[in-house]
Order: sequence, then C-alpha cells, then structure tokens
Amino acid sequence: MTKDKDLLASVGDVSVDSEFFSPLPPGYKKGKARYVFVMGTVMSGLGKGIFSSCLAKLMQDKGLKVAPIKLEGYLNIDSGTLNPFRHGEVFVLDDGMETDMDLGTYERMLDQNLSKANFCTSGQIFNDVLNKERHGDYLGRDVQMIPHVTGEVKLRLRSLAAKTDADIIFVEIGGTVGDLENAYYIEAMRELAYEEGPNSCCFVALTYILEPPTLGEQKSKAAQLGIKQLMQLGVQPDIIACRATHSVTEKARQKISVYSNVPVERVVSLPDSTSIYTIPAMLREASLDFQVLRLLKIEDRINLRNERKAWAKWCDFTDKIDSIAREITIGVTGKYTAVRDSYASIINALEHAGIALGCRAEIKWIDTTGINDSNVVGHLAGVDGIIVPGGFGTRGAEGKIACIKFARENNLPYLGLCFGFQMAVIEFARNVCGIEKANSTEIQADCPDAVIDILPEQKKIEGLGGNMRLGGKDIELKPETLAWKLFAEADSVRMRFRHRYEVDPRYIEQLEKAGLIFSGKAPNQPIMQILEIASHPFFMATQAHPCLTSRPLRPAPMFAGLVAAAMQKRYPNEKLPDCIEAAAG
Repeated sequence: MTKDKDLLASVGDVSVDSEFFSPLPPGYKKGKARYVFVMGTVMSGLGKGIFSSCLAKLMQDKGLKVAPIKLEGYLNIDSGTLNPFRHGEVFVLDDGMETDMDLGTYERMLDQNLSKANFCTSGQIFNDVLNKERHGDYLGRDVQMIPHVTGEVKLRLRSLAAKTDADIIFVEIGGTVGDLENAYYIEAMRELAYEEGPNSCCFVALTYILEPPTLGEQKSKAAQLGIKQLMQLGVQPDIIACRATHSVTEKARQKISVYSNVPVERVVSLPDSTSIYTIPAMLREASLDFQVLRLLKIEDRINLRNERKAWAKWCDFTDKIDSIAREITIGVTGKYTAVRDSYASIINALEHAGIALGCRAEIKWIDTTGINDSNVVGHLAGVDGIIVPGGFGTRGAEGKIACIKFARENNLPYLGLCFGFQMAVIEFARNVCGIEKANSTEIQADCPDAVIDILPEQKKIEGLGGNMRLGGKDIELKPETLAWKLFAEADSVRMRFRHRYEVDPRYIEQLEKAGLIFSGKAPNQPIMQILEIASHPFFMATQAHPCLTSRPLRPAPMFAGLVAAAMQKRYPNEKLPDCIEAAAG
C-alpha cells in the first residue's frame, strides 16, 4: 500500500477509482508558468515556427524567461532518418538531438541553445506511455488516449516549465488542425488550460486568407472553416493571426472576428515579408505582445528598461537589411537543391554574415549530379564563392569533387561543410598528392585508398545512425592558422556535428606534407575537424556544421570569412574588411 501511495504522489491525481490523470513533475509550481499554444489551420507551411519564435522574442525582450517546444505528429523518435526532400533539413541540437528545422528558427531568434526537452514527437510520447504500461505505472488501469496519452503530453510541457523555470512556454503544434495525428495534442492543450485555470493559457490560431487572382479580392471562408474545426475540438482561440500575400483587409478581419468570437483587435494581419527578422516589428506594431501579456495577466513581470535596450539592438540589426548596397553570389553545390528548406541553416547563416558586412548574399543553387571536370566551368559561372554542404550517399559526390577542384585551382573562395570537408580531402589527395584512387568507403566500399573511412571505434557501434558523431563537440585549434584567427585566437571552439566518416589517420602526414593544413582536431583524438590551404584566398572546410550555431547578431565566423572573401573577389578595387576582420565583427 505504501508503494502505491508513493506512486500516486509521483504521478499526481490518479487512481483506479478516478478518471483524473494529471502527472506533475518534481519542482513544478502551478501558476508560475503560462502557456502560449500556436496551431495552424487551412494549410501547412504557414510559418507557425517563425510566428511563435518572433512572439517569444518579444516576450524575451521584456525580461521574461521563455522556453519553446515543438510537438510533432509523426511516429519517428527524432528527425534523424527523415529525407530532406520530404521534411527539410535536420537540425542538430548541442546535446545531439536531431530535430525539425523549426528548432533552428527558435535558436536563432531567441539566441538560445535548446535541448531534447524542447522537441517532442508522437513516437516519443507513445514510447514513454508503453514503457510505463509495461512497468505497471498505471496501477492496472486500461491505458487510453484520454487520459494517459494526453497526460504524457501535459507532463512534457510541465517538465519543461519546471526545468527552465520559464515565465512562458511557447508550444507549437505541428501540422494543421483537422489532422488525425495532432488531434490528441490539441486535446491535451484543452485539458491543460482547464487544469491550470483562468489566464494560464493563450491559444493562437494561424490561418490563411486566400486571394484568387481571378477574383481580385480576399476570401476568408477557408479561414473561417479552419477556425470552426478548432472550436469543434473545444478550443476557443484568443488570437487569430492571418497570413496572406498582402495585408489583410479590415473587412476580412471583421468577418473572422464575428465568426470566431475573437475581438477584431486580436485578429491580426501578417502579410508576406522579405525577411523573417522584420516580423517581430510587425507583431509589435499590431500590439500582439501586449495582448498576450493582458490575456495571461503577467504585465507585472516585465522589465521595460530591458525591453528598450534589447529592441534598440534588434532595430540596429534590421535597419542594416534596408541599407545593403553590395551583392555577391554564392553557389551552393548539393543534391537537395530542389528543396530550399534542405539548407535552411546555410541560407540563414549567409544572411547573417551578409547583413553584418553590408552585403546581400544571393544563392545560386547548383545540383552536382551531372557535373564533371569538363562542364564545371559553366555551372560555376558568375559565382563569387561556393559552399559544398553536408549530405549522405554517392549521388552527386563526383560533381562536388569537380567543383572543389575548380575552386582550389582558380582561387575561388570555398567553404566545405561535413561531406564538403570529406570531398575536399579526397580532391586534394587525388589531384595534389597523386593518390589517384583516393575515395571514401561511403562512396566506394572497396576503394584501395580510403582516405575517408569509418574509424575503428565507430565501427563497433551497431545500427543506422547509432555510429554517428552527433551534437556539440570541442575543436582544438592550431595556433597561427586561419581558423585560429577567425575564432579570435581561441585555443578551442565548440561546433555541432552529424557524421560518421573521418579522415583516415594513416594519410594525415602525407596530406599535410603536400600543403593541406588540418587547423582543427578533436582533443586527444586523431580526428581532423577543420582544414585549410594557406596559399589560397579562402579555402576552408570543417567536419562540423557551423551554420547551426549562426545567430542574427553573431554570424558564424567561417561564413563571415567566406562572404568577406567573396566580396573581395567581386569588388577587388574597393577597400573591404578581410575575412579575419569580418569574423571579428
């Protein structure tokens, strides 16, 4: 009996005689955290993550502590096995969690390093529920979607609140209202609002206002029906954000207001924007930040002095966007170029570096599948620098090697990321060291000179993805190298990784003697992580993904260096900052 009482205390109000099931994590203080739930109607791709992160930033600027979480409907445990063509890039957190690309949006906008606690999938939820059922944690109850699965969702949110001591938890629900896979998430939010009490939660519905060209006017009926679906699930929205190509008319906003019982001042227009970094100002002008504060009744927690300083700093950054005078073209040579979201972090990192240097970095998307030494000149025509991004598998690999060879031989600024690092080693080994059959065992399993291979200690790890180096790792920098200078002459730097193949240590000495500098390595291990060529204007590659830690106000040094080198190439007669000055800001 004592054991049963202890269990009851740990899971909250639950017994075989009660229909209530509301797990409470240790340290959770009811009423401390408030919750903002963001969900989409009409269609997917409305920018729920962008909206949620921008609103969270406004709250953060006011001195409030915020913590975001993305709730995904798919059954995968994480995003690691998802094809970029289907779901965009995989964003890797510092703790190694492979997540949806929206987590990158939150990290960039809030300048926070998130963790696995900020990302949840249906697979995780069901896995935890079934494990608890096997351990008898439900005291003989028949385990059901309600209350047990929804209870697990609520436990995730409350655990995040307890762990972060946040004032506001921003909850983004993936997919669209009406999807079968996220219906139980919405039900969990309804239950949480009921349990937490009045003024504890704010429901935001993102919707879309259609504007058929043939009609010449905005139509809100689809939006109305989407909101109706949400209300049928027992959720009354507090705020409706209307996405549209152009500003939403007063007439359309009034229709939605009447239909949804939401005051018209809380039905806001969010037209398309040229940069996501101007959206916080859009929300601020609509007074959406203060609407949320009033709904949650936490006006007494804000720090207006902090807000003035933070907002002034942000405006200094966004003002630069409109004053950009120069332009460069960076070629991104990959195999997922048909889907821009596959390289979302690279796009953002280039934008951060470009804004800092007063330069618009346009991207030329180059599919490497059909590129070879004979046609590479045409494919790279007009670019001021290239990036060979990460990727897996053999398709397009030889095309990437051809691009790298052209960049090395023609002083074209080059930045290789992950797979781009490995391909640079192969290209150098073949064409400089004379190792004609140099390759990677990922591309050719039986190659005689595997300069890129899985290291022996990694081969012992079983399972797809299980033998990958994931998450934040320290890199030891070699003094007096370009990498050392870019990172402000630091002894080491931390970056994020997602790979399983490395430079085979047996070839390191031969590569270095031929002029390849390994300027960054794993501490106390023969794992090479940054390379460069001293005689080249800018030739760098890293096994890491520096784009994952680039921030609007703190561009990734390697990207700043690439953009600066590309500017020098495009504007040779102008006095411009070199790559080291650019990285230093």
